[in-house]
Amino acid sequence: MTARGRTSGPAILLCRMAKICHSCGKGPAFGNSRSHSMVATKRRFDPNLQKVRVMDGASPRRVYVCTRCLKAGKVTKAL
Repeated sequence: MTARGRTSGPAILLCRMAKICHSCGKGPAFGNSRSHSMVATKRRFDPNLQKVRVMDGASPRRVYVCTRCLKAGKVTKAL
């Protein structure tokens, strides 16, 4: 148990995939959304991630890759 009452175990970490690029590690950025009256509310800028099959070692695997890495050819897609 942590200080806030939440448990963090390996079962929780393994069942969800983070929205992070497998190639470059790009993740969500945070900022403010501004209304017409300039009131700031928190918002999240998510990267454009696509789930693709890539060759990870000898076997293919489905991972999230950002479109910038796909366009630059930083990953080898599995056939």
